[in-house]
Amino acid sequence: MTQLKTQLTLEEFLALPEGDIIYELIDGEAVPKFKNDEMSPKFFHSSITGALFILLSAWAQGKGRVVIEWAIKLTRNQQDWVPVPDLTYISYNRLAADWLRDEACPVAPELVIEIISPGQSFGEMTEKATDYLKAKVQRVWIIDTKAKTITIFYPDALPQTKRGTDSLEDSLFENLQITPQQIFQQAKIP
Repeated sequence: MTQLKTQLTLEEFLALPEGDIIYELIDGEAVPKFKNDEMSPKFFHSSITGALFILLSAWAQGKGRVVIEWAIKLTRNQQDWVPVPDLTYISYNRLAADWLRDEACPVAPELVIEIISPGQSFGEMTEKATDYLKAKVQRVWIIDTKAKTITIFYPDALPQTKRGTDSLEDSLFENLQITPQQIFQQAKIP
């Protein structure tokens, strides 16, 4: 009788073949990032991703890299965890500019951004933000396209929700001068 192995090691997970479905490693299992059609990225989600990529990439020139849906090797509950945030910013101080490998991000980045998809709740995303912070990510932005808000999670302070012309300035991101309104206008979200 054959017994199926249900727990994957980090190496086994990272060796899985690429396909049309994006997986995250959670508690030793390969879990689809989008579990059903309701959760798959829709127009607003994709538009916000594009707008953020453009705005953050312009700011990050010479400072670091902004990457869409890049797996990150982290630890959660003393187990390997490989989430795939919608966007990631990592400075060249944390990961050198000459690091060019086709693999998961090997260190915790300064910023991960998650955009709430249909079928996901703010509460679920808050739990994920907490896990990111425990794994040494320094900032987590949760974007709600319906409310047009960005909630920023910090390792040492309460979350703050920004909307409209509120500044997203942060001492961690020197000279970053954008607002939720700019992001939503760039994405053409009504």
